[in-house]
This record gives sequence, structure tokens and C-alpha cells, in this order.
Amino acid sequence: MHKSVAPTGPEKVITKNNPNSFRETELMDYLKENNISNLVITGMMTDVCVAATTRAAMDLGFENTIISDAVTTRNRELHGKSLPANRVTETYLAGLNVLGGLYSKVESTEDFLK
Repeated sequence: MHKSVAPTGPEKVITKNNPNSFRETELMDYLKENNISNLVITGMMTDVCVAATTRAAMDLGFENTIISDAVTTRNRELHGKSLPANRVTETYLAGLNVLGGLYSKVESTEDFLK
């Protein structure tokens, strides 16, 4: 964990080894024990961990909000074509926000904090 985002107090840290943060972790137990039903999702990489965790969270009954300017990914290649990271992120966020936020609402930090 980068020191700029490391907990400074008694925050819970859950280590994961899979793209889906619920898989083989204590995340679900922690959320249930603390009556948490709304998740704010940020992180790296939009098309891998963010997408997998967001879809799993929706399937498990959570209401999700992804902070669009707090997620990113890397450039990708497909069929010899380069896909810039910002386009990959935009495409995945659009898919997660489909049908009025089926998997997740998507908001900027500024809008979320209003």
C-alpha cells in the first residue's frame, strides 16, 4: 500500500489476492458486521479489480458508487490496436453505469461530496 493512502488511524485493512475483493477475503463478513450496505469504490484497475468487485457487490445486494476520477487503468492492446487507458476506463464505467446505474452509480469526486 502506498504511504499516501495508508490508514492513519484504526481503519480496517483487508488484503486481497484476486480481482474480486470479495473472493477469499473477510470483506463480506466485515461489511455485514458493520451494517454497511452502500459502497464507494475507487482504485486500480478499472477494467479488472474495480469492475470485478463492483459486479460482485451488486450481485451481493450492495448499492455502489464509483468515483470516476479516483479510478484508472493502463493502456491496453487488442488485435494489434492500442487502447488508451482513459478510453478503457470510460468504456468500463459506462458499462457499470448502464440502465441508470445497474451495477453502480458513477460520479466525480466533486459531485459525490456535494
